[in-house]
Amino acid sequence: MSQLRDAAAVSGIGETQYLRGTDKTPLRLTLEASLAAIDDAGLTPKAIDGIVAYASGGVVAEDLLTAFGSEDFLFSATTPLGGASAAAALQCAAMAVATGVATHVLIPLGRAGYSGTRINRRVGQMRQFDVVSQFEAPVGANAPAQYYAPMARRHMELYGTTSEQFGEVAVTMRRHAALNPNALMRKSMSLEDHQASRMIADPFRLFDCCLESDGGAAVVVSAAERARDMPRRPVYLSGMGVGHPDSPSAITQRPDITTLGLAKAAPRAFAMAGVTPDDIDVAQLYDCFTYTVLCQLEDLGYCPKGEGGAFVEGGRLGLDGDLPTNTHGGLLSQAHVAGLNHVVELVRQLRGEAEGRQVEDAEIGLVTGYGDLGDGSLAIMRR
Repeated sequence: MSQLRDAAAVSGIGETQYLRGTDKTPLRLTLEASLAAIDDAGLTPKAIDGIVAYASGGVVAEDLLTAFGSEDFLFSATTPLGGASAAAALQCAAMAVATGVATHVLIPLGRAGYSGTRINRRVGQMRQFDVVSQFEAPVGANAPAQYYAPMARRHMELYGTTSEQFGEVAVTMRRHAALNPNALMRKSMSLEDHQASRMIADPFRLFDCCLESDGGAAVVVSAAERARDMPRRPVYLSGMGVGHPDSPSAITQRPDITTLGLAKAAPRAFAMAGVTPDDIDVAQLYDCFTYTVLCQLEDLGYCPKGEGGAFVEGGRLGLDGDLPTNTHGGLLSQAHVAGLNHVVELVRQLRGEAEGRQVEDAEIGLVTGYGDLGDGSLAIMRR
C-alpha cells in the first residue's frame, strides 16, 4: 500500500445547496454536484474516465455517462459499505489513477433523504444481513438508531460515559454549522437543549441523531502528476484503509460491540501515510450519531477505549481545540450526504478555503466513514 502514498490527489470538489424539501431527483442532485466538481477541477465532463458510484444511492455510472456524453470510459466501481463508502471510494479511485487504469475518477453522491424515502420510514432496511434477521430484527430493531443504541448503552455501562458527553459532540457540531452558509441547522444549541430533546432510542435523543436531508456532493480524484498542473491546489491522498468489525453481519454476536472496523483500518492508514494521530490538524469524523464520534476517536488512537467521553469534553473538538472536528457541522448539523460532504470539507480546509471556519495552518487531515453494522474507512490527506 505504501506505493499509493501521494500517488493520487483530489483535484475538484462540488456540492449542491442542502435542503429539507426539494422536487429534484437523486440523479439531478448527483449531476449538479458532479458538474460543480468537474468545473472546479478545470475539466469537462468528457475528461472523466472513471466513476465510483454510491452503491446505495440508486444512481449508477451509466446514468452519468449518458448525461456526460462520454465515449471513452475506462473504469467503474462501487464500494458497498453504507456510510463508509465515501472514504473507501477515495482508496478505490486512488488505486485506479495510480496504476494508470484511469486518469480522472469522479466520486458522486446525491440523496433525496428528506423528500424521498426517509430513513425513519425504511422499516427493516438492515434485514439484508442474514444474521441480523435472526438475532436483531426479532426483538424489534428495524432502524439505524435501534441497531446502534445498544452499542452506545454498552459503552455507558462499561465506562461511565454520559449523555452529556454525547451532547458535547452535538453542541460542537451545531456551533460549526452556524459558521457554514450551506448548513441546514444553524440555530444555536446548548447542552441543556440537547438534554431536553426527546428520546428516539435509548440512549439516543433527537439531537444525538443525524439529519434527513436533500442534496449532493462530488469529488474528482486525479493522478498526482496531472493534479499538479490543474487549477486548484491538489490535496494528496497519503494513507487509506478499510476494515470490518468482528462479526460484521450482526452487532449482538461480536465479542466487543464498542469496537468498530475503523480499529483495523486506522493502523494501516497511519502507517501508509507515515504519520500518527498527533500529526492531524483537522478531522472529519462520520457522525451518524454522537456516540459514533467518540467511539471512532478511541479506535483511531486518540485515547484508550472507554475514554472517548472524557476526550470530547472541554471544547477539544472545537475550531480552537486540540482536534478541530467536523468543521462544516457534519451529518448532525450540516446535512447527511453519506459522508461525502466530509470529504469536501476536508479538501476545503487543506486548501485554506473554509473562510469563517478555517483551521489555521491546516496541513494534514483525516476523514472517516462508518457504515452498515460497524464497517470503517479512513483517508489521511495532506496539502
